[in-house]
Amino acid sequence: MAASSSSSDEPSRSVFLGVDVGTGSARAGLFDEEGKLLGSSSSPIQIWKDGACVEQSSTDIWLAVCAAVKAACSKAKVASTEVKGMGFAATCSLVAVDSDSSPVSVSWSGDSRRNVIVWMDHRAIEQAERINSSKSPILEYCGAAVSPEMEPPKLLWVKENLQESWSMVFRWMDLSDWLSYRATGDDTRSLCTTVCKWTYLGHAHMQHVNDKESRDMEACGWDDDFWEEIGLGDLIEGHHAKIGRSVAFPGHPLGSGLTPTAAKELGLVPGIPVGTSLIDAHAGGVGVIESVPQSEAADHDKEAICNRMVLVCGTSTCHMAVSRSKLFIPGVWGPFWSAMVPEYWLTEGGQSATGALLDHIIENHAASACLANQAASQKISLFELLNKMLETMMVELNLSFIAALTKDVHVLPDFHGNRSPIADPKAKGVIYGLTLDTSDKQLALLYLATVQGIAYGTRHIVEHCNAHGHKINTLLACGGLSKNPIFIQEHADIIGSPIILPRESEPVLLGAAILGAVATRKYHSLSEAMKALNAAGQVIHPSKDPKVRKYHDAKYKIFRGLYEQQLSYRSAMAQALS
Repeated sequence: MAASSSSSDEPSRSVFLGVDVGTGSARAGLFDEEGKLLGSSSSPIQIWKDGACVEQSSTDIWLAVCAAVKAACSKAKVASTEVKGMGFAATCSLVAVDSDSSPVSVSWSGDSRRNVIVWMDHRAIEQAERINSSKSPILEYCGAAVSPEMEPPKLLWVKENLQESWSMVFRWMDLSDWLSYRATGDDTRSLCTTVCKWTYLGHAHMQHVNDKESRDMEACGWDDDFWEEIGLGDLIEGHHAKIGRSVAFPGHPLGSGLTPTAAKELGLVPGIPVGTSLIDAHAGGVGVIESVPQSEAADHDKEAICNRMVLVCGTSTCHMAVSRSKLFIPGVWGPFWSAMVPEYWLTEGGQSATGALLDHIIENHAASACLANQAASQKISLFELLNKMLETMMVELNLSFIAALTKDVHVLPDFHGNRSPIADPKAKGVIYGLTLDTSDKQLALLYLATVQGIAYGTRHIVEHCNAHGHKINTLLACGGLSKNPIFIQEHADIIGSPIILPRESEPVLLGAAILGAVATRKYHSLSEAMKALNAAGQVIHPSKDPKVRKYHDAKYKIFRGLYEQQLSYRSAMAQALS
């Protein structure tokens, strides 16, 4: 048994377990009743990449989840009997299973293990374009256009290209919903996943928001006309059985809790309450959005939360903001009712490649291997080494601030398209200012210019949201990139807003654990649990030097121009080939 046993004379603790399945690993974290991390562990998951197609295995993912949970309990010295509730968060990847819950291939290869279309998969660009050309009124609720990263285009792709698989699938599920189903046997879907990725209209449930005793809710937010119109009318059959007959608020307790089979596999106790799931970025939002200094936390104004935007910075970056009224913002996903914070409308911006882009820029540079060896010999990360190099270069060139190093290098970070606010999956990345220099210093400059390009993209999203009714003046950041001081400081300087970092280092895991805490009924609502378990850490303020602001304003103008030039060039080449 992986989880340790506590002695009988010790009072039993209440511990909440959060599981997060990211792009490369499954992670588990255990938190106490104050939201403090007791221990965490991760286990890698397999991924197959072939051009635009990116696939995973739900069987492999579940094995990784079990390994991570057992290891986390062991590291944290938490007994299985102390875990009182758990929740799942995951990427918005698409899982296909048959009537026996066995995997069904979504791969050209026919490999039945490969039954998950990963969130970043872009095979369905053509299907997304066709869906968007329908001009369905439902598209208003996802920035006027579905992304190829959403589920309807991917479903249409499978139907059109893998007919045998299409006929075999009994359940199509978002990954976090599948994890909850695998744990409890209850296939109730989350308002978070269905509203944000499946075009489900969550506000159809407004009248149910105070229905605390409802175990699950009939799915009343599917728009049957939309599914018929895009060629997926067969998904309406059986009260939408394949895509979700019942939908619940995040944190709602599922079924009878953890099944005996799942409990044995996880090393936990059967019957533990499992809360309805969240997408990983949204779990990060739940784990951080109330992480404000005590002076602000005392403010019970329901509008205060509406002035914040959460950046969940990992492989990609998600930008989450909430409002009391629904705001339709072109090129930005939403408004999604109760998809993250109950009774608030969620606006969701995003950048499809941020951490992935920095890795790409660094790993494909001639100096990468040499620098990686240097970092390893100094027992620091490659990012820490690059940050140290930039500090030294600034001193050597007698500059007053690091950002000035990139005056001749400009990056448009749309290497995997532009998710927000332009919503152009065909957008391409641009690097301006290349020379024959392949030195480590040149890589450091390119790295910094890429960080800045990502931050200018976030500034564009914030400005666009505020121009359409938001009043965002404070950012909260979490995820791997938020631990990089240059990444965070450049964002603060470029956007001109303070950035609050959470006290706990794993807010996505905390958000998932909060779902478990809500499922135990210890808290009356998700909002109450967030206020109890979120806590602020360091606050990063923007530079007060007017030269820094002037410099970034100039670079931001160039950044915006790089995309405008791209459109012009795209048009010129289309005309030349017509």
